[in-house]
Amino acid sequence: MSLFDYKARTLNGEEKPLSDYKGKVLLVVNTASKCGFTPQYEGLQKLYANFADRGLEVLGFPCNQFGRQEPGGGEEIGAFCEKNYGVSFPMFEKVDVNGDNAHPVFKFLKSESPGLLGTEAIKWNFTKFLVDRDGNVVKRYAPKDKPEKLADDIEALL
Repeated sequence: MSLFDYKARTLNGEEKPLSDYKGKVLLVVNTASKCGFTPQYEGLQKLYANFADRGLEVLGFPCNQFGRQEPGGGEEIGAFCEKNYGVSFPMFEKVDVNGDNAHPVFKFLKSESPGLLGTEAIKWNFTKFLVDRDGNVVKRYAPKDKPEKLADDIEALL
């Protein structure tokens, strides 16, 4: 199994097979609009702008599981991201990343790259997963890891 075996719905409700991203390096992030880490959208957009032409895709998955920091619907989330941070990378429907209703994409990511001390649970918004061109999870980053700190790891995969 690889990440490319899964699918997810975009913010506008379109079902998108992640196999559409085969051959790309992916940075998958659970996001939120009202979080202390929300300014990371700017850094994620910079990574996307700097590396998209070489094969990077940033995939944002809004999540409301941490402090209810993503209360809006798809249209509101998309407008917020574009207006405030110029986000042009793909954004998906709001998902759960933990618990019984965790989205299959995040079940896979967590099982392939557990966090500190081997725990699979995602601790907060803006946990990031770096995925290689074959859909294999290479590394997991904590919410406090700023996007610009990931540039060398991304470049190594490109």
